[in-house]
Amino acid sequence: MEDWKLKLKGNWNEVKGKMKQAYGDLTDDDLKHEEGKDDEFVGRLQQKLGKTKDEVINWIQGL
Repeated sequence: MEDWKLKLKGNWNEVKGKMKQAYGDLTDDDLKHEEGKDDEFVGRLQQKLGKTKDEVINWIQGL
């Protein structure tokens, strides 16, 4: 499994908090993460943040 997916799975509440701190306009709906729907989650963040998939994944890994 890729590092960023492990990060989402293991420390979700911490990661979610850091995401909200970095981008205050992210809502709970934007940050809704369901197991097995990682690509859909990244896609929502791409749209909201105006970033590429790689940029979003790198950002998650850096949290």
